[in-house]
Amino acid sequence: MNNENSALKLGILSGAGAYIIWGLLPLYWKLLDHVPSEEVLAHRIIWSLVFVALLLLLMGKGKGFINEWKKILKQPRLIAGVTAAAVLITGNWYIYIWSVANERVVEASLGYYINPLVSVLLGVIFLKERLLKVQWVSVILAGVAVTILTAASGSFPYVALGLAFSFGLYGLTKKIVQVGALNGVALETLIMIPLAAGFLIIQHGLSSAVFYAGDTATFWLLAGAGAATAVPLLLFGAGAKRIPLSLMGFLQYVAPTMMLLLGIFLYGETFTAVHLAAYSIIWIALIMFTASRWVSYRKTRYSKKPVITGEEKTAVTAAKTH
Repeated sequence: MNNENSALKLGILSGAGAYIIWGLLPLYWKLLDHVPSEEVLAHRIIWSLVFVALLLLLMGKGKGFINEWKKILKQPRLIAGVTAAAVLITGNWYIYIWSVANERVVEASLGYYINPLVSVLLGVIFLKERLLKVQWVSVILAGVAVTILTAASGSFPYVALGLAFSFGLYGLTKKIVQVGALNGVALETLIMIPLAAGFLIIQHGLSSAVFYAGDTATFWLLAGAGAATAVPLLLFGAGAKRIPLSLMGFLQYVAPTMMLLLGIFLYGETFTAVHLAAYSIIWIALIMFTASRWVSYRKTRYSKKPVITGEEKTAVTAAKTH
């Protein structure tokens, strides 16, 4: 029992740590808002590959990565899937970095609030998964909230929906082409390396300006993007192994809540009564959605034949690829 309690505590700390880091990332990207978002993205790709490659070597998993790469190269379907995942996560990273640099943190938080609902909707459309009535109501409420924001502001919340759908489609792709978290990041960044390196060379030539060698602080911030990408992934992986899916579902709302608070109170972004109404609808939808998952988990746990629903599989796959 003590071992189980220790594992649960470690799992909660690891999972919470992952989502806290993801929630604090706007602070990190804000320190780099003097660097064009496209360049920050290119550096994130390069340094993520460097950091993850070092981790794989230190953890003795380099051979496993090479074997997985060889397996993928033999199957065109897997090549297409990993490439699609690389493009989707790169797009997601860019939208997020751009939103922070352009004072759209509040809208970015909306994207990650509605992402779980978008993920299960994509599961219904592409994987023929089934939702409970209460979960359908949650998805419809999210649509109502987005409509309210669009009508009130006169502009489409493309940042929020861009983040939600790029990450949702990424999770869907990862579900179809199953690759481990670290191997996945390594493969996806490896695929995008030529574009990232080519873009930086076009911008700066072959000079040391590519890595901001004359600005030590900026150089280390760009290099640290690799750790900022991989560390929360490792923490999430440790947490997901030790705590129930339903509890991890609760923890996933820590990150967008922190982003929302940072956007409002630290960066002074607009948050009107209309925003409050729309976000309240989102929160109600998420409470209903999460409660239904909790009930489903309890029934599954205490049934004679435990079965994880398709909706739960989609949700955890999306969470693993944050």
